[in-house]
Amino acid sequence: MKSEFEVLVAGHICLDIHPDLSGAGRQPFEHTFLPGRLLAAGPVSFSTGGSVSNTGLALDRLGIAASLAGKVGNDLFGQAVRQIVAAHGDWLAAGMIIDPEASTSYSIIINYPGVDRIFLHYPGANDTFQAGDVPYGLLEQARLFHFGYPPIMRSMFIDGGAQLSEIFRRAKCAGVTTSLDMAFPDPSSEAGQADWRNILENTLPYVDIFLPSLEEIIFMLRPDTYSEWTRAAGESDFLAQATPQLVSELGHELMAMGSKIVGLKLGSRGMYLRTSGQEAIRLLGRACPSNSDTWAWQEFWAPCFKVEVAGTTGSGDSTIAGFLAGLLRDLPVE
Repeated sequence: MKSEFEVLVAGHICLDIHPDLSGAGRQPFEHTFLPGRLLAAGPVSFSTGGSVSNTGLALDRLGIAASLAGKVGNDLFGQAVRQIVAAHGDWLAAGMIIDPEASTSYSIIINYPGVDRIFLHYPGANDTFQAGDVPYGLLEQARLFHFGYPPIMRSMFIDGGAQLSEIFRRAKCAGVTTSLDMAFPDPSSEAGQADWRNILENTLPYVDIFLPSLEEIIFMLRPDTYSEWTRAAGESDFLAQATPQLVSELGHELMAMGSKIVGLKLGSRGMYLRTSGQEAIRLLGRACPSNSDTWAWQEFWAPCFKVEVAGTTGSGDSTIAGFLAGLLRDLPVE
């Protein structure tokens, strides 16, 4: 552990397993993956996935001292996760939770040429993450606490999100600024059927910065709108249907639930930001901007930068890392 660090990142982490299928042949996917067939594959590569890894390591690359607190098993996959994280710096893995009774979460990414990726995901230890697993002692020296992906961590959404709200209540008591990111649940799953409005109402009073995607929030707060947009979009961009009026209404609704700063990720359409008044900004915690008045009562929609896109995996997590890094460096809100 570094003697000083600024951010504790907790929540979902997993091992991503990427078999190389680039040489699997030129036949269509449905003619290749057949029962009983042996397919030639290339080497397998490993990486870490989930909010803890994606946002935490991006913060580290941006020069923000961070510690990561994901939960893994005491198995080979758990060892691999800790080794990959520690390769970026031994201190990053110091807060990792090792549960000998759990198995490490993993995803197998089937990236067949010409076909959208298929993910085989096992939640593992993430489903057993509890409020007591957060190393609150580390928050005594941190300025900011970030938690990610509760919709794919079972203990975080059952019982009205009691464990999630307890995590943020205890974090706020430690004096840090708190930040929350979400993930999109399978609509037909237990997480997809959870009462997310109730969970957010119980949690957001302790959340200073709420940074979900617009799609997630429409699904959670406006299910009829989500179903309507899904039917209308078909194969086109779901988020193309978003209007400034609807985005502003959602920002206002989330702030009324308790969050002080709301940032909605809008995919290729950029990011929306809304902030509360001066008094609420001054009470953000140890990452509060030095000129809090300039952060008060802001609302704007910023476009994406024009770049050559290498891939979109982890782009939302990286967006969050960039925003939090700017806040910690005391940059103006814009």
